[in-house]
Amino acid sequence: ADYLDNGNNKMAIQQADKLLKKHKDLHCAKVLKAIGLQRTGKQDEAYALAQEVAALEPTDDNSLQALTILYREMHRPELVTKLYEAAVKKVPNSEEYHSHLFMAYARVGEYKKMQQAGMALYKIVPKNPYYFWSVMSLIMQSISAEDENLSKTMFLPLAERMVEKMVKEDKIEAEAEVELYYMILERLEKYKEALDVVRGKLGEKLTSELQSRENKCMAMYKKLHRWPECNALARRLLLKNSDDWQFYITYFDSVFQLIDESWTPPAEEEHSLEGEVHCSIEQAVNFIEERITEESKSSRPLRGPYLAKLELIRRLRHRGCNDEYKLGDPEELMFQYFKKFGDKPCCFTDLKVFVDLLPPSQYTKFIRQLLDVIPLAAAAENEVALPGDIKALQQHLCVVQLSRLLGLYHAMEKKQKLAVVRELMLRYRHGLEFGKSCLKTELQFSDYYCLLAVHLLLDLWLEGEEAAVWQCLTLLEEGLSHSPSNAQFKLLLIRIYCRLGAFEPVSELYSSLDAKHIQHDTIGYLLTRYAGSLGHYAAASQSCNFALRFFHSNQKDTSEYIIQAYKYGAFEKIPEFIAFRNRLNSSLHFAQVRTERMLLDLLLEANISTSLEESIKSMSLSPEEDDIPWKDLRDNRDLTVLFSWDPKDRDISEEHRKLSLEEETLWLRIRSLTLRLVSGLPTLGHTIQPKNSEKTAENGVSSKIDTIRALLQQLEAAVDSGKKFLEQKIQYPVLGPPPTRMAGFFSNGSCQCQTSLFYLVSDIYELDTNGLEDSAEIQERIGNSFKSLVERLTDLFNKCKGDMIEVRDGTLKTHPNLLENLVFFVETISIALWVSSYCDSVLRPFKSNLQKKKKKKKESSVAMPPVFTHFLDYVTELQTLTSNVIDHIKGLEIILTALKLEELSLKDTLLLQEEKKFTKTVQGKVQSSYHHSVQEIGELLKKRLDTIKKLKI
Repeated sequence: ADYLDNGNNKMAIQQADKLLKKHKDLHCAKVLKAIGLQRTGKQDEAYALAQEVAALEPTDDNSLQALTILYREMHRPELVTKLYEAAVKKVPNSEEYHSHLFMAYARVGEYKKMQQAGMALYKIVPKNPYYFWSVMSLIMQSISAEDENLSKTMFLPLAERMVEKMVKEDKIEAEAEVELYYMILERLEKYKEALDVVRGKLGEKLTSELQSRENKCMAMYKKLHRWPECNALARRLLLKNSDDWQFYITYFDSVFQLIDESWTPPAEEEHSLEGEVHCSIEQAVNFIEERITEESKSSRPLRGPYLAKLELIRRLRHRGCNDEYKLGDPEELMFQYFKKFGDKPCCFTDLKVFVDLLPPSQYTKFIRQLLDVIPLAAAAENEVALPGDIKALQQHLCVVQLSRLLGLYHAMEKKQKLAVVRELMLRYRHGLEFGKSCLKTELQFSDYYCLLAVHLLLDLWLEGEEAAVWQCLTLLEEGLSHSPSNAQFKLLLIRIYCRLGAFEPVSELYSSLDAKHIQHDTIGYLLTRYAGSLGHYAAASQSCNFALRFFHSNQKDTSEYIIQAYKYGAFEKIPEFIAFRNRLNSSLHFAQVRTERMLLDLLLEANISTSLEESIKSMSLSPEEDDIPWKDLRDNRDLTVLFSWDPKDRDISEEHRKLSLEEETLWLRIRSLTLRLVSGLPTLGHTIQPKNSEKTAENGVSSKIDTIRALLQQLEAAVDSGKKFLEQKIQYPVLGPPPTRMAGFFSNGSCQCQTSLFYLVSDIYELDTNGLEDSAEIQERIGNSFKSLVERLTDLFNKCKGDMIEVRDGTLKTHPNLLENLVFFVETISIALWVSSYCDSVLRPFKSNLQKKKKKKKESSVAMPPVFTHFLDYVTELQTLTSNVIDHIKGLEIILTALKLEELSLKDTLLLQEEKKFTKTVQGKVQSSYHHSVQEIGELLKKRLDTIKKLKI
C-alpha cells in the first residue's frame, strides 16, 4: 500500500505477487495489485482481478475500501453499490456498511434505494441524521421526477408526513432538520405553513446564517403578497443596519405596492405581524431623510442611505411624480456623494447606475464640477496637473471613468482622442510611483488609466486607424510589465491578438490567468474560439483538453460534494449541486469543445497515424447518435468579463446575447453534423455479398446510407438557417462576443465543397450497389462531381493567396482571414481524402474482378468503365493542387521570415523610447505566431500529400 501511495505502481505489483505466492487467497493483496495494474494502464487485467475478489463477496474492511478506490479510478461507481449490497446481506447489523451503501447510491443518484437504505440505517441505529437522509432522498425523487404531478401528490407529501411525525414526537434536534422541513413546505407551495414554522419554536434553531429567519420570512411574505409585513420587516431591518441594500429595494417595492392597492392601516390593532407599516410616499421620503441624518452620526461613512435617496428619486420619476417631494437635484446629490466617497474604487460603480438621471446637456458641466474639487497640482504653467496622493488619484480616475461612460470621449475627433491617450498614459506612469511597494500579485493604483487609453485607441482602430491597434498592444504589454497579475490587461491582449490572427502569445496569457474550475466554462470561449481556426493545432488540442478535463471531472466532483452535504446535513445545497451539474452538462461551450476536439483529432490523425475507422472507433462516435442536448443548451459564457465603460447604446445588450447564442448554436449544428457525416464513412465499408443475401443488405448497410442521406438533409437545412442568420449583418460591440467562423465558412466556398463531397458519397454508394454494367449515367454524374470538386478546391485555394502580413505606409497590417481560409482548406481537403479512400475501397474490388474476367477471356480489349479514369484524373489533380499549396506555404514562410520589422518607421514619433521596445516585442510576437501557424499547416498538408499518393487503384 505504501508503494501505491508513493506512486511506485510497479513495485506495488511485485510486492503483491510475493504475498500471493505465500497466501493464495489474500483478497486485499489481489485488489492492491489490481490498483497497481489500473494505474499502469492495464485496465482489463485490473478489472478481471477485481471481479475475482468481488465474486467472493468480501466483508473485510480492507478489501472493501481498496475495491472502492479501484472502482472510483475506473469511473465505475455502480460497481461499489453491488459490493456493499452483498456486504450488508452478510453483516446485516453493520452501521458502517449500511452508511457506505447509502453513499454508494448517492454517487450514482439512485434516490429510491437511498431512501430505503436511510430507513434501514435508522432501524439499526435510531439517529436523526439517518432518518432525514431518507426524507431528503424523497425530495430528490420529487426533483428528478419527470411528472411534476407525481412529485406534488406523492413524494413531497410523504416527505412532509415523515417530518411531521418527528415534530409531533418532539424529536427535531438540528437546524438542518428545520431547513429541510421549510424546503418541503416551500416546494409544496404551502407558504403559510412554512412561515409558521420559521416564526414558531422550530424557527429558533435557524441560527447559523445571519438573518436566516428574517430572510426566510421575507421570502414567504413576498410569495403570499403580504406587503404590509414585507414593508414593516424591511423597515425594522434597516433601522438595525441602514447599509443593507436588499432591504431598501424590498422597502420601496412594498411601499409602492401598498400605494397601488390603496392599503390603509387598521385603526385598532397592530399594523401587521411585523409592526409599523409605511404606506405613503411622504413616509418613505421622511424615512430615507432620517437614515441620512442618522448616518452623519455614525463612526464610519455608509453608502446605503445616500444611494437609497437616488433610487427613490428614480422610482418617483418613473411614476411621474418626483417634483412634488423636495428630494433635491440628482446632479447635486451625486456631486455630494462624490465628495464623500470619490476616493473609493466603488464610487464609479455606485454612480454608474444613476447617471441616466442626469440630462445630457449637463454632462460636461457635471464632470467639470467634479474635477474642480480634486486636489491636483501642476509643476509648471502648461503641464498636466497631477494628484499628490492615492486618494486624489482615485477621485480623478473616477471622473475619467464617468467621462467615458457619459460618452464625452466618444464625441471627440481623432486629434483630441490622441491627446487624451497621451494624457492618460502620462497619468498612468506618474501613478506608478504610488505603487512602488506593491507586491507582484497586487494591481497598480493607476492601471485603469492605461486600460481607458487602450479603449480610446480601440475606438480609433475601429474607425479605420490601422496603427492604433499596435499602440493598444504596446500599452497593454507595458501595463502588464508593471502589473503582472492584472487580468483585464491579459484578457484584452487575448482579444486583440486573436482579432489580428496571432494565437501564439494567447496560450501563454491564458494559462497565466490561472483560470479556476468554472472559469473554464465562463471564459474558456476566448481561447477555444480561435485555437483551431488560426492553425495552431497543437495549442488547440491543449486548450480543448483544459476545458474537457474540467467538464469530465465535474461529474465526479459533484457526487463528492453531494455526499459531503449529506454528511454535514447541508440539505438545501444538494438540489443546487445537482442543478449545477446539469447546467454544466448542457453547457454550449462543452458541446462546442467536444465537437471541435473530435474534428481536430480526425484532422491530425485519421488516415495518417491511424485509419479513419480506428480513430472513429476510439472516440466511440456513431452517425446515428447525437449527444448534444439541443433543447437545453445553456450559454454559460461571461460576455462582460472585459471591463467596459461604454455608454448603454455602445455596450453589449440583451439582444446581442440572444443573437450570439443563436449564431453559436447554428454553427455548432453545422459542425456536429459534419462530424457525424464523417463518422458514417467507415460504416459504408465495402462488403462483398453473395447473390442470395439481399435481405441482409436491406437491414445492415443500406440503413447506414439512409442515415447519411438524412444527416445530409439536416446539414443543408442548418446551412440555410446559417445563411439566413448572416443576412442580418450583425455587428457585435468590439469587446462583446466574438463572431463564429460561420461567415468565412460560407464565403470562401468550404461549405459548398464539403456538402458536395457528402453527396458524392451517396453516388458512389449507388454505384457500389448497382454494379458497373448498367450505370453509365451514375458514372458520368460521379465524373462531373470530381471535376467540379477540383474547381471548387482550386477556388478555395485562390482565396488563401496573398500576404498574411504586409507593411503599408510604415504600418503593419495582418490578414487573419487568409489564415482562416487556409485552415478551412486543410480541413476540406482532408474530408476530400477520406471520401476518396471510400471511393477507392469501392472501385478496387471492381477492378480486380474485371482483371479476372480479362484473364478468362484472354482478350485484351475488355473496355475499362469510364469511372476509373475519372477517379485517376481526380486523384492526380488533388495531388497537384496539394503540392501547389505546400509550395505556396513555403513561399509564405520565406516572406514571413524575411519581414524586417525593425525597419518599420513607426510614423507616430510620439512613441517614447520605452514604448518602442514594447512595440518591437508585440510585432515580433505576431510575426512569429503567423510563422508557426503556416509551419504547422504545411506539416499537416505534407502528411496528407503522402496519403494521396497511396490512392492509386
